[in-house]
Amino acid sequence: MSVLTRDEAQTRAQLIDVHRYTVALDLTTGDETFESRAAIEFTALAAGDTFVELKPARLRSVTLDGQPLDTGALTENRLALPGLAEGRHELRVDATMRYSRTGEGMHRFTDPADGETYVYTQLFLEDAQRVFAVFDQPDLKAVFELDVTAPEGWTVLGNGIATDEGDGRWSLAATPPLSTYLVAVAAGPWHSVRTEHAGLPFGIHCRRSLAPHLDTDADEIFAITRACYDRYHEKFEEPYPFDSYDQAFVPEFNAGAMENPGLVTFRDEFVYRSAVTDTERQTRAMVIAHEMAHMWFGDLVTLTWWDDIWLNESFAEYMGYQTLTEATRYTDTWVAFGIDRKSWGYDADQRPSTHPVAPDTEAVPDTESAMLNFDGISYAKGASALRQLVAWLGEKDFLAGINTHFARHKFGNATLADFIDSLAASTDRDVHRWAEQWLRTTGVDTLTPTVTGNGSETGWTLDVAQDGSRPHRIAVSTYDRDLVDPARLAPRDRFETDIPQQDGPTVRPGRRPDLVVLNDGDLAYAKVRLDDRSWATALDSLSAIPGPLTRTVVWNAARDMVRDGELAPTAYLEAARNHLPHESDLAIVQGVLGFAATQIADRYLAPGDRPAALATLTTICRALIRRTEDGNAPGLRLTAVRHFISAATQPDGIQDWLNSDSVPGGPELDPELRWRILYRLAVLGAVDDAAIGEELDRDPSATGREGAARCRAALPDGDAKAAAWERLFLTDDLSNYLFTATAQGFWQPEQTDLVRTYVPRFYSDAVDLASRRGPAIAECAGRYAFPLHAVDEESLRLGEECLAGADLVPALRRKLVDQLDDLRRALRVRAG
Repeated sequence: MSVLTRDEAQTRAQLIDVHRYTVALDLTTGDETFESRAAIEFTALAAGDTFVELKPARLRSVTLDGQPLDTGALTENRLALPGLAEGRHELRVDATMRYSRTGEGMHRFTDPADGETYVYTQLFLEDAQRVFAVFDQPDLKAVFELDVTAPEGWTVLGNGIATDEGDGRWSLAATPPLSTYLVAVAAGPWHSVRTEHAGLPFGIHCRRSLAPHLDTDADEIFAITRACYDRYHEKFEEPYPFDSYDQAFVPEFNAGAMENPGLVTFRDEFVYRSAVTDTERQTRAMVIAHEMAHMWFGDLVTLTWWDDIWLNESFAEYMGYQTLTEATRYTDTWVAFGIDRKSWGYDADQRPSTHPVAPDTEAVPDTESAMLNFDGISYAKGASALRQLVAWLGEKDFLAGINTHFARHKFGNATLADFIDSLAASTDRDVHRWAEQWLRTTGVDTLTPTVTGNGSETGWTLDVAQDGSRPHRIAVSTYDRDLVDPARLAPRDRFETDIPQQDGPTVRPGRRPDLVVLNDGDLAYAKVRLDDRSWATALDSLSAIPGPLTRTVVWNAARDMVRDGELAPTAYLEAARNHLPHESDLAIVQGVLGFAATQIADRYLAPGDRPAALATLTTICRALIRRTEDGNAPGLRLTAVRHFISAATQPDGIQDWLNSDSVPGGPELDPELRWRILYRLAVLGAVDDAAIGEELDRDPSATGREGAARCRAALPDGDAKAAAWERLFLTDDLSNYLFTATAQGFWQPEQTDLVRTYVPRFYSDAVDLASRRGPAIAECAGRYAFPLHAVDEESLRLGEECLAGADLVPALRRKLVDQLDDLRRALRVRAG
């Protein structure tokens, strides 16, 4: 497929102005294809040549201003429109299009629980052409009017209010001007819950088999939606710009959610079939807030080209966390951001694939390169930068600039320069310089303190060494050991300082504190270190530090020190063993256990040290389970149970839980816990294919089918591995979710010898798979099918040879670059 270059997009935008799409889709013609008819009204601003994009199974007819065009002129995904005369034109295209099984274009899914079928669109970044003929670039906005014919009993949802015209035909209200990637249709026998708010229809929708679970949470979902809607209307002067607000939870969705105007689509794992923690509910609420922020930043005002994707994602990420904190019961969202999302940004920013938050236009020359920038930098680092900007400007001036931006560019497109100009109009501060320092540079600064005690008479001195060049204003908090109980800490002082320290080291009164924490409040985007005395105090008293955000900063410092080879992985585990049993913040417990399990136990420690690490994890989990026997912290208990299962080295205990369908003292096993236990038992060789089949009979849902695929791939049996490999790489019939589940099960640290011969096969087979199945599966292969357990020089050599010699799909190349850099880091950590 030809990818669209920035130069081509600019040329086309200078030549044509697109007014309206009238699209008719017929979803009743079979399981493999659907019919698509598009009429495009546009004006040629001058005489010239251009093209329209389309990826049909069959192109039946094309007419321009009533005159037929040669359908054989379609080359790959482009139909040439040569010799356009200046003036208004109408292009009509009639085609048969393919359904997708990879979450791209028009995805089709049949629910194994009840046999019902659902379809939905995911047109980001350039997949509108998989559904209808289109000038597929973000700055050619147009009005969209859709008509959909669907099977009897289906409901159709779209960007505008849907009207049932009878006989299976649905009309969708014409939209305001939209970018092509934001058009959305979802059709099927949806279960829907509807209400109204502020004079607008609100709806939430899911598969029928998930109806009881959506109904259980409907009040909570609507409460979050209303609270965010109201808070955004307090912040933004432009009212919500669309005629309705539907949220559809759809199957096999590749992303977390998509900000289609008036019809936000979410992965339907957010409809919880099993027990979840409050942190997981907070994550769902944050995604709701994030996507609603896009209605203004991304939908009302849209980027001109994909080099400014951060304008969409960084803004929505910041607004999602901040608005949730202000408007809902989730008041500690920045703790979860710090322990989870921010580390995603730090990690991405230290890899060879790093890029500025706002890259130069030359760095995003086409749509393939643009897809690679949806990462921790565009989301987490960008949101961190905006959080600092708000603190620097003040929220009043920040919002004034945002509202100026909306007013100037509503229903249009804008660039970074436009955004900075809007901010500059509302403040005396030099936001252009801020943008150059924070948005146009790469990498993470590291701040290292040197603390010197000068005696109680002359005070103590803080000198902060900076590895990096960005300016920071950070808060510093200090603590002393409690005189009665040395395990407790008493806050002493909190002050701010600028980095670099232009006036030299900071001198503070009193004796030297026992603990000095840089970046208290976590406003700065920088790695921080602890001086030796502070780290010794933290090892003794980390869980006693008041304030979860400060504890997050300390845990992140320890994490970064492990990754950078400055702290032994076993020391991190020891800190976790000493303090997680006393930790009260669930996000911290989840984040620390996650890093300890997936990075330290599975990658950073040598195989011979892994059993001891797993034993430490089970010890931590046992302590948390004992602590929560009174039932007052169900989320903490559930987290401990999950990690205990995943760290089990012997099958007996968790097998007893499975047999009794309950953990002693609770919780009872729901489908998620049963599949989790069965997965671990499969890894340990304690179940067989028949047991997996019995569990699938008990839970024949889509999630159950994925659980069975994961368990079967995890069996320590040569035939099971061969069958899983064939499904992954040698056939193309797995959907995106079943591919992911199978890949997750295949590689296991306990089965290194069994899968050793598959490590070199991965590189050749993944390259072929990616070229056949496209970027979505290529990304899945690089993320989930990569042999993470193989932390050795031979695996690194094989990967480097693959990168050097193969003609790789960009999505796979990017994942391999990142995976191999992480592998190098793991080897350095192991080497000590």
